[in-house]
Amino acid sequence: MIEDQASSLRRMSQSRLIKVIAVTGGKGGVGKTNVTLNTAISMAQQGKRVMVLDADLGLANVDVLLGLRVEKNLSHVLSGECTLDDVLVEGPYGIKIAPATSGSQSMTELTPTEHAGLIRAFSELQSQIDVLIVDTAAGISDMVLSFSKAAQDILVVVCDEPTSLTDAYALIKILNKEHGIFRFKIVANMVRSLREGDELFSKLTKVTNRFLDVALELVAVVPFDENVRKSVRKQKAVVEAFPAAPAAKAIKGLAQKAISWPIPNQPGGHLEFFLEQLVTKKTVGDDR
Repeated sequence: MIEDQASSLRRMSQSRLIKVIAVTGGKGGVGKTNVTLNTAISMAQQGKRVMVLDADLGLANVDVLLGLRVEKNLSHVLSGECTLDDVLVEGPYGIKIAPATSGSQSMTELTPTEHAGLIRAFSELQSQIDVLIVDTAAGISDMVLSFSKAAQDILVVVCDEPTSLTDAYALIKILNKEHGIFRFKIVANMVRSLREGDELFSKLTKVTNRFLDVALELVAVVPFDENVRKSVRKQKAVVEAFPAAPAAKAIKGLAQKAISWPIPNQPGGHLEFFLEQLVTKKTVGDDR
């Protein structure tokens, strides 16, 4: 079954070079979804066609943060009621959002067949995109690991809390030791100063350098900013509601960097490779 799925993906008529970024963090409450949405909107402002996949399949909140009305979500795709294109909703600056469902435990415990169905839905996607940003769930579930492994770039969001650092380290350790991932990009979020962001990064690298074979890169320091909270109440992204705010400027800088990150020509830059990674690695993992 795995070979059939992978072969069908390889035969996709459109071999699109797409940048795939997974935004994760290990712990909830670090501002991961805000980083995801604001980065996506900032990239769209710079002319990129961006899609956000809400991969927190049981506790979706991407659409809520933007005040978008959602009639169908990924659960309807899995049930065969509609295609992935049918559930996409449009956000600010034309970003596309694939909404998950909220309050559904069944979506957090997909069988290999259901997971493969989600992947097939992606293989049939008609919407043209340049960047796919995957907002993962908190924790280190199989689904979080699957999306992280399959992406070209893994963005780990941390804040200055001991549990944030320990959970981020745990996620990095599993991806490194068990799945051979060596490079991680770090976002220090909700910090009081650039110095605090650098110190936070230093704390994390001190541990990873001692125990893991990984390369960490600090790609953004996003300051604590009351405008972020105000924008959430307005159900808008801070880069749209308060474009001159310190947090907005920091995330715009992150988006500019992300646009310049190279896309591999072979094979990881293709959407179908992202899909194959999800199909094969998730299913193989379930068989162990």
